[in-house]
Amino acid sequence: MSNESGITLATPEDEEQILAIASKAWKENGVANIDIEKVRGMIRPALYLWQGLCGVMKQPNGRIEGGVLLRMTQMWYSSAWILEEKIIFVDPEFRNAKGGRARRLCEFSKKVSDDLGIPLMIGVLSSHRTAAKIKLYERQFGEPAGAFFLYGAKTGHDIMMEH
Repeated sequence: MSNESGITLATPEDEEQILAIASKAWKENGVANIDIEKVRGMIRPALYLWQGLCGVMKQPNGRIEGGVLLRMTQMWYSSAWILEEKIIFVDPEFRNAKGGRARRLCEFSKKVSDDLGIPLMIGVLSSHRTAAKIKLYERQFGEPAGAFFLYGAKTGHDIMMEH
């Protein structure tokens, strides 16, 4: 399945590449040490379209340039379903290439939300290029509905290793 944005649904065959991308995302945005099996446990169901999905952009040779992990969940106070973005990430190697990959991943996420008829909860939790990410999200999603704060921590592997 591919749409006009060039984003396809990831399949179980993509799992190892997605884990590699997730490790890069953690190095940039992680708040605590990575547990790769926990990451696998979040990604794998989405590869089988069980309570979520993973949209990816691939090169013709199959290499993943970036993707988005969307999982269906419920708020702590309701049994209504929402679509929660766990991560949108473009491999740093492809960020300067033409094509607006992050924007396309945002648009894909909105389309999935619209198609499913459930709200999308998406945000920026990053100490790296935060202002640029927020501007992108404001252009794509409108005014924010809150903010994240970290006390006693910053995001990114290099920062964590200093403590």
